[in-house]
Amino acid sequence: MKIFVPGPIYVRNEVLQEMANPMTFSHRSKEFTKLLNDVTPKLQKLLYTNNKVFISTSSGSGLMEAAIRNCVRKKCLNLVCGAFSDRWRQMVLECGKESNAIEVEWGRGIGPEMVREELEKNSSEYDALCLTHNETSTGVMNPVEEIAEIMKDYPGITFMVDAVSSMAGVKIGVDESGIDICLASVQKCFGLPPGISVFSASDKALEKSKTISGRGHYFDLQAFLKYYEKGQTISTPSISHICALNKQMDFIFEEGLDNRFKRHKEMADIARGWANKNFSMFPEKGFESITLSVINNTKALDISQINQKLKEKGKMIADGYGKIKGQTFRIAHMADLQVEDVKELLDDLDGIIKLIEEGD
Repeated sequence: MKIFVPGPIYVRNEVLQEMANPMTFSHRSKEFTKLLNDVTPKLQKLLYTNNKVFISTSSGSGLMEAAIRNCVRKKCLNLVCGAFSDRWRQMVLECGKESNAIEVEWGRGIGPEMVREELEKNSSEYDALCLTHNETSTGVMNPVEEIAEIMKDYPGITFMVDAVSSMAGVKIGVDESGIDICLASVQKCFGLPPGISVFSASDKALEKSKTISGRGHYFDLQAFLKYYEKGQTISTPSISHICALNKQMDFIFEEGLDNRFKRHKEMADIARGWANKNFSMFPEKGFESITLSVINNTKALDISQINQKLKEKGKMIADGYGKIKGQTFRIAHMADLQVEDVKELLDDLDGIIKLIEEGD
């Protein structure tokens, strides 16, 4: 079955097989250190970074909290454009930190001019900024590179990026953009089952974390660093996931990063073209995601009914999320899905929608 939902996504059989292998070593063994030392440089290459890259046996949400606990001292500026960027802001408050938000209507993107205007007036208030690169609820992809250029004028503000539904599907130049924390889950563009997440951390972020109290235990960056230097993880990891990640990284480089990013863009263009012909896109023009399409449900389709019929063909799409559930639906085109898969899905949808409209 190939599911076109924004995570968990379709996983190729060879990667699944890596997770089925028996446990033959522990997480404190030389074999595990070799595994970790094999996969880490591959992640650095993916992110175009010399920063340290860590693996956490948690969801991406765990890393969002880790970023706050380790890198927000006084007040965070949250860029809010949907459910998941708003969740990150709520985490700031729940961790006992102060937050202010640049908040836009769902479907709109965060333009660099908005960030520039706020920081020119109030930069002294903030020591951290949270940007959701790809807002999975609205299908908005924010211009991380343009915002990064502004952030270079404010080196005292830790620049943290949620790339949960874009990393490994879109080029993210961590070093070039000066991103201090860049985090993602693996069940989206990486094309793995859910269970682990990855993040890069700059030396600046790691040094800052030393000075912040209340970092907790499981997500303490200083503990991550201590065990990283031993070639280990802070606590027992999902070794099976890391084996699968290592295998998948080999597949990713076999395809080639440029080819992978080009394929994601081509799938997005096809999905958008279909959406604009039959419905309309929900995101503001120019801010449409490359890894998933959020489409206005202008025909008031029952997505559960659509999925019942798609299931017979081994496929699934996603309803809208949060307050735009029912108003929109979502088609993911990420990870190991191919152009031909997207075309086949859209052909199936055309046939199903026609039958529904004819009353069959």
